[in-house]
Amino acid sequence: MNRITPILVLATIAGLPACTQTSLSKEQAQKETPLGIAWIDSAAEYDALTLQAYRSATRQLDELIADKDSTALPGQEDAAELPPAVILDVDETSLSNVDFQVYIEGNFSHEAFDHWQLNNAARRIEGAPEFIRAAREKGVTVFFITNRPCHERDFAPGPCPQEAITLKNLAEAGIETDAEHLMLVGEKPEWNREKRLRQELVATDHRVIMLIGDDLGDFLPCVRAKPIAPCPAATVEDRARMTRQYSEYWGVRWHILPNPMHGSWSSFISADSG
Repeated sequence: MNRITPILVLATIAGLPACTQTSLSKEQAQKETPLGIAWIDSAAEYDALTLQAYRSATRQLDELIADKDSTALPGQEDAAELPPAVILDVDETSLSNVDFQVYIEGNFSHEAFDHWQLNNAARRIEGAPEFIRAAREKGVTVFFITNRPCHERDFAPGPCPQEAITLKNLAEAGIETDAEHLMLVGEKPEWNREKRLRQELVATDHRVIMLIGDDLGDFLPCVRAKPIAPCPAATVEDRARMTRQYSEYWGVRWHILPNPMHGSWSSFISADSG
């Protein structure tokens, strides 16, 4: 992919007319919005949990940087001399899309999501920008791996307008990055919704010291109810077993944020995959 293209696309997007954001009143949200969405939208407890997760992650940075044998990717070897990096998910980890979830009232489509993200400002997640700033100040490179998929859109230029849209959204949430540190589904043919291949690509020239996400798939491969190459379908028991198997990673190298709205977990209770 030509990495200069997103800059040009972003400039074009900035000149497009914005639509008016529509949102439900708090009273309507209480009556009509699923509890998981309403909780993230309005509960102080949600902000407290994200602050707690990111401050815990920040406290771990110095120790993980100093421990040259430490890696957040099981199986990464011979990485002691590589520069440290952290990998974050984007949606519900680096920025919040709860306003979109309220707006669509359960009728999700990728096209509607792209249009919303293009024309509405992203909401910050408390603690995320501060953690990223602290990591960078300590010499840690920050990568973002998202399952936003590349698709052409009539309302946005380029073969993968989602890249420029995502950079815009992150900036709106107080997080600056560039295309070199952002990896979307479909940017390369082999980049599917299983994140491990993209994580391993980062690991070719960085020691990955930390993963941060809101979904089990941000940390472990093969956790979905439907098979995605190279993974077979997982079961609820598989997910529980793997979570326990890597128990020493949680809260140290792996930090997970709450997301009761959507995710790979929801593929076990509905026809939609997370």
